[in-house]
Amino acid sequence: MAVFLVIAYLFSKTPWFKPLTTESLRFRDKLYIYFFFSTISILGTYLGFPIHDAIANTRAIGPVLAGLVFGPVLGTATGLTGGLHRYFLGGFTAFSCGLSTTVEGTIGGLVHVYLVRKNKSRMIFDPKVAFVTTFFAEIVQMIIILLASRPLTDAVALVKVIAIPMILTSATGAALFLSIIRDQKNIYDRVAAVSSARAFKIAERTLNILSRGISRETAGDLAKIIREETGVGAVAITDKENVLAFEGEGSDHHIPGDPIASPLTKEAISENKVIFVDGVQDPYECPISDRCPLNSVLVVPLQIDQDVIGTIKLYEPKNRFFLNINKSLGEGIANLLSNQLLLARYEDQKNLLMTAELKLIQAQVNPHFLFNSLNTIISVIRSDSAKARDLLVNLANFFRKNLKRGGELTTLEDELDHVNSYLTIEKARFDDRLTVEMDIDPSLLKLQIPTFTLQPLIENAIKHGISNMLGPGKAKISAYRKGDSAVIEVEDNAGTYSQKKTADGLGINIVDKRIKNIFGRRYGTAVSCIPNEVTRVTVEVPAGGSGT
Repeated sequence: MAVFLVIAYLFSKTPWFKPLTTESLRFRDKLYIYFFFSTISILGTYLGFPIHDAIANTRAIGPVLAGLVFGPVLGTATGLTGGLHRYFLGGFTAFSCGLSTTVEGTIGGLVHVYLVRKNKSRMIFDPKVAFVTTFFAEIVQMIIILLASRPLTDAVALVKVIAIPMILTSATGAALFLSIIRDQKNIYDRVAAVSSARAFKIAERTLNILSRGISRETAGDLAKIIREETGVGAVAITDKENVLAFEGEGSDHHIPGDPIASPLTKEAISENKVIFVDGVQDPYECPISDRCPLNSVLVVPLQIDQDVIGTIKLYEPKNRFFLNINKSLGEGIANLLSNQLLLARYEDQKNLLMTAELKLIQAQVNPHFLFNSLNTIISVIRSDSAKARDLLVNLANFFRKNLKRGGELTTLEDELDHVNSYLTIEKARFDDRLTVEMDIDPSLLKLQIPTFTLQPLIENAIKHGISNMLGPGKAKISAYRKGDSAVIEVEDNAGTYSQKKTADGLGINIVDKRIKNIFGRRYGTAVSCIPNEVTRVTVEVPAGGSGT
């Protein structure tokens, strides 16, 4: 048993131990575990004591623990391997011991299944559970020896001698073995938790900074935060040509703004790979100063869409080792910052797209509307100069609002004022053929909606609907509450909407896309049409004016 405890300790320091720290196992990991615990089982036989043509042993520790920790398949496979080995050694208990070893592995696996189904997976690594499971498994082995070994008198005599020491030794050994594994696993878990917490803290502190992109100013703030959270000797951030920031030891000669001098950094950028100089077998040599206190460095490329845009460098001085946890954390930080930069670029591009779409709406409105408006005013000015003056005022108000509307959001009241100027001119153009109704909930006048939400919709209703009618046309704008949403409806009595007419739907599609970008997929526009009767465009936004 003492040998097994030494093996358990050594095992916890090897790469083979790492699968125990995860919940999912690859096939290769299962093979490692199978060979390890099968070896434990076979060693238990070789390290046993010959008694009455049998062997008092601790063979059960391997199969029971394999089953308890990893499930019935590995437990049974390990037990079968240890059992077959014992069977071929011979003796009057060869068959019974071979069979019982397999059964013991299965027992460990069944306990594993029970704990998982009862949502008690944490108890799998409890030494008490290992003690009780192995204690019971060894009792089962004694029973199998009595039932399957012949002559029975020899089997009884053997069990009287080996039962108590084997049951207690194997159970205690399994508990101590699992205790060593559990303690080492807890260390891995604590280290992982600390690393995750530090990474999340860095992500939280750098999110707003990275939304502004990488520059001399933001790089300096990033370097300071990373050094505070990692505790390394120094942190540097570069673009592809220059040092953007340096924080920590060696800052007297590593100057922000200077060209990159380190061959390691240039190699990391050109080959897009992580470079680590540990300071022991391969000491870091500063290319700037012989008196540089830094002795080890980790250089990790920063990239967006696989394109390297710079590096993050973590340094340690000559009196400190570069910890593996900081090496892993440094690589994780670089990936994290790269993803945040990608997100910032995506947001910039989304904003540019929305701005371009807004300009598209403005460009659609201005040319043909200006032409029609001027023709209308020319025809009116001869007969009614006062009305012509009023139309010019509304036309000026309409274009003034067009030019000033550069923001993302506006109020419903402002949108209605903009639309009223448009409708005043259109009603003059259509004479008595166009009437407009408005049914607006007064509590929604301050509702926040995207700029140019209503104008494209009412223009579609008139330009592609009412203008094609021989009889009188009617347009209606409504706004009301519906649960936690606000609903705005624009309808006409033409009923000529068709999804196939892409020009007709362009304004509606842009309005829908902008609403979804700002408020989320839950909101947007919908169109319903009864041919030759009514077309209704429904806009839904959050009643509070904001969404997620």
